[in-house]
Amino acid sequence: MSSRSTPVGHEDLAAIARDAMIERGLLPEFSPAVLAETRTLDASPARRDAPAGSARDLTHLPWSSIDNDDSRDLDQLTVAEALAGDVVRLLVAIADVDGLVKAGSATDGHAAANTTSVYTAARIFPMLPERLSTDLTSLNEEQERLAMVIDMTIAADGSVVESEVYGAWVRSRAKLTYNGVAAWLDGLAPAPDKLAAVPGLDDQLRLQDRIAQALLRQRRQRGALGLATPQARPVFDKGVLIDLQPDEKNRAKELIADFMIAANGATARFLESKRFPSLRRQLHAPRRWERIVQLAAGLGERLPDEPSAPALEAFLAKQRQADPGGFGDTSLAVVKLLGSGEYMVAPAGEPGGMHFGLAVSDYTHSTAPNRRYPDLITQRLVKAALAGEAAPYGEDELAALARHCTAQEDNAAKVERQVRKAAAAVLLRPRIGERFRAVVTGASDKGTWVRIGTPTAEGRVVQGFEGLDVGDKPEVELVAVDVARGFIDFRRAR
Repeated sequence: MSSRSTPVGHEDLAAIARDAMIERGLLPEFSPAVLAETRTLDASPARRDAPAGSARDLTHLPWSSIDNDDSRDLDQLTVAEALAGDVVRLLVAIADVDGLVKAGSATDGHAAANTTSVYTAARIFPMLPERLSTDLTSLNEEQERLAMVIDMTIAADGSVVESEVYGAWVRSRAKLTYNGVAAWLDGLAPAPDKLAAVPGLDDQLRLQDRIAQALLRQRRQRGALGLATPQARPVFDKGVLIDLQPDEKNRAKELIADFMIAANGATARFLESKRFPSLRRQLHAPRRWERIVQLAAGLGERLPDEPSAPALEAFLAKQRQADPGGFGDTSLAVVKLLGSGEYMVAPAGEPGGMHFGLAVSDYTHSTAPNRRYPDLITQRLVKAALAGEAAPYGEDELAALARHCTAQEDNAAKVERQVRKAAAAVLLRPRIGERFRAVVTGASDKGTWVRIGTPTAEGRVVQGFEGLDVGDKPEVELVAVDVARGFIDFRRAR
């Protein structure tokens, strides 16, 4: 794999990913105990006991999922109903993972150790065994499944005026994809076959699109940030890596994202109303706000001296309109300066802290329990609250879980980034000595990093980094790569 001419494929990158996971304290494989436990689970469609007693039967509704083309771990279904006066009822169904993954089981132990699925360029390392995440606890097409439903009433202006949470039986009518739905919504392609095959589903999705647009407008008015930072997606030909391409946002992705934000907010408010503690997802006001102010000033705009999400979003909206081609670099710089989110505990009956990027203060993670352990924790809290039972986690225990989940999420992100950089290093090996336009994505005592666009890749500036800061756009020269370690080294071109 060290030879310049040796092709690199799935297996090579998967081996790098596995080693990186072990190095970061993540478990790349399931133990024999987990696999044995999974084999004993009942695969029959017989109805299990619902949370908090009997569940509602909502299998008659035209539920559908929208996810990536290759996704098989389907956590959510959505459906909407128009009410009087432009009010809409939106229902989000979340897979009941706790029904089969019991606290204290070997499977739960593995999930608690990793806390997240790890999505690398060559292999997915799921948080739960595939027999669960892609079958028994996945909301698959034409399969009757138990789910937790967040039922919201949304006004014409996008405000959630009422919500409730309950258990229900659901059945998906269609497994749809982001790309197919987005192209159809934008008028660029006919309705996907699965959409066209379900009578009325086209009107259903247009109604959902209208709701999503209203939710987004309402959040933007509060200061939610409209950022564009696509990750690199590997392209393989007959198992050999040939390219890295940006995985862009689209209208269908934004639709689902807006619904999940609304559902997470409703879930947080439900737990608060029941005087239960909860895990909240927070993003503090940026510590390097002064650098964001400097970047805005360099583009002829003025931001206040103190962090303001509405002011920052107004600036971003203006840049998105004025310079669409350069907005990606501006957006990336702002994302890096915002920093990372973290999990925190909201004590019983108290509101959580602010999520600066989403401009919300009541926000948990609850909508992806097949993929994220905090969502499974939240599901257990919700089910206990519905049943009138005591909270299954105390505040001290939740605080420890919050710290652990934050740390493991960071480790997973580092693994994913290392494998992306390893893939990029493969493509860049023949280009040593070439110059690239770059944007600085990190600058600290630990080093200075830049991202280039073709291929989308991030590397370290090992020479000439003095004076560079996040958002600067130097020209850099590629000086070395190391595929196995995911190293890409540049020097500043003079």
